[in-house]
Amino acid sequence: MSQDFLFSSYDELPNTWDEMINNQTEIRPQYEAIIHCLKKISKEELSKKEELSKQLFMSQGVTFTVYNDDQGIEKIFPFDIVPRIITASEWDFIEKGIKQRIKVLNLFIKDIYNDQFIIKDGIVPADLIYNCPNYLREMKGVKVPHDIYVHIAGVDLIRNNDGEFYVLEDNLRTPSGVSYMLENREISKRLYPGILPKNNVRSVSNYPNMLYKKLQELSFKSQPNIVLLTPGIYNSAYYEHSTLARLMGIELVEGSDLVVKNHFVYMKTTNGLKQVDVIYRRVDDDFLDPLEFNATSVLGVAGIMSAYRKGNVNIINAPGTGVADDKAIYVYVPKMIKYYLNEEPILKNIETYQLGNPDELKHVAENIKTMVIKKTDGSGGYGMLMGHEASEEEIKDYLATVYRNPSAFIAQPILKLSTAPCYINGKLSPRCIDLRPFALSGKDGVEICPGGLTRVALKKGSLVVNSSQGGGSKDTWVIQD
Repeated sequence: MSQDFLFSSYDELPNTWDEMINNQTEIRPQYEAIIHCLKKISKEELSKKEELSKQLFMSQGVTFTVYNDDQGIEKIFPFDIVPRIITASEWDFIEKGIKQRIKVLNLFIKDIYNDQFIIKDGIVPADLIYNCPNYLREMKGVKVPHDIYVHIAGVDLIRNNDGEFYVLEDNLRTPSGVSYMLENREISKRLYPGILPKNNVRSVSNYPNMLYKKLQELSFKSQPNIVLLTPGIYNSAYYEHSTLARLMGIELVEGSDLVVKNHFVYMKTTNGLKQVDVIYRRVDDDFLDPLEFNATSVLGVAGIMSAYRKGNVNIINAPGTGVADDKAIYVYVPKMIKYYLNEEPILKNIETYQLGNPDELKHVAENIKTMVIKKTDGSGGYGMLMGHEASEEEIKDYLATVYRNPSAFIAQPILKLSTAPCYINGKLSPRCIDLRPFALSGKDGVEICPGGLTRVALKKGSLVVNSSQGGGSKDTWVIQD
């Protein structure tokens, strides 16, 4: 292996799968072309490319919000200039696994809000459903178009040290991150002109068209009026909301821009009211309709649920989908696949302990240093405990919270996330990564954009990739076979 400046500090983490280098310390074939390209570029030029990427993100306004940062809430999303590369055969496996998973989660949500066979047959405990904060009794018996509840999903995957992909969690409510996937690719085209087509990298730029087509399918009209409902400029993902609305050519609206009359939803325009047929909402269930959920909400639209139940407007994703991405429900997805499809799971779950079970809680407490504990309805990397990093005092305080309501927590063994090369301080250095591919469901099945958002734990040795916790991202190249 070359000992030039790029690799002078490439120290692989012990017992970890590295995406670029195999056990014989050889470059994996899919990385040979990009490494060959990087070796021909001087250190100064690479640093210029890194600086250019920051300037492009700044000029495009590609930001996210950190609500608890004293130094300011708006931050540029860190971008690493070395792409993460996935082979055609790896992607084929991932694609099949996600399609299977999304199909079964849609079946599960339909069942839960209708006949509840999976509860009656004892596969999933009834109290787990009814105690789930994301289960909406208001959705019971509601007919949804094409029986699709999850139209847009982001499935978080990690690769363990055995080289296998595992599902970390399912994001089925208002999954975010796709705008960063699109922007990362645009920056890669600027940094490495000509290299992507030469390496047969599959395009991700068609995602907005794919999404618009799926939204269009949900209306009986040939030219439906589609809008994107955002909580507003102070939301952490507002950049994404505005970007997707612009790329799809649809209106970006807030709750105050919409009104319900006679169980139909209308958008206020300078020419009067215009009927809305499909709403891609990025507002959480609790704030969607103040008449049915949070009465103090000004983010949603009063009466929108009544219009939805009557079939006069379609809401994407359907309200109540969060019942299937709750971390306590995650444990049962392999059983769901067997129950609804009579198939074995293609993508495996990570071993998960339900802390509402006294024996499992005892095991986790005794092995806390090898565990990560999460809230079942948590997201963004907030509110979790990484046992190997926590002090004795932090563990004591966290367990005290768990003991007060153990059913609200799950635990998983701390895995060895795979690493990928990142350009840091003028050299390549391995950092832990995950992957969030984006799946779109429609009447013709599930489509998955060939790539996704690869998130990076930029801090050396860290396993936390969330942007809100100091992580970054890199472009994801899927090689065409």
